[in-house]
Amino acid sequence: MSIKNLSKGLLGLIYVLAILAVWTLLPFSAARANDLGYISACPFAPWSTFSLLFVAGVAWAIRQYLLTIE
Repeated sequence: MSIKNLSKGLLGLIYVLAILAVWTLLPFSAARANDLGYISACPFAPWSTFSLLFVAGVAWAIRQYLLTIE
C-alpha cells in the first residue's frame, strides 16, 4: 500500500471518527442521561466523545508524519 493511499484512508477514518464524536452529543432518546445532564445518543458522553476525538487526533498525527516522509 502506498503512502498516498494510506494517507487517504487515514483521512477517511478521521472524518468518520469526528462525525461519530458529534453524533454522541446529539439529543436522542437513551436509557439514561449522560454526565452532562441530558439524554443524548450515547449515555457515556462526554467521555466517548473525548475518546473518539483523541483517536482521531492520533490518526491525524500519524497522517501528518506519513506526509512528511513522502
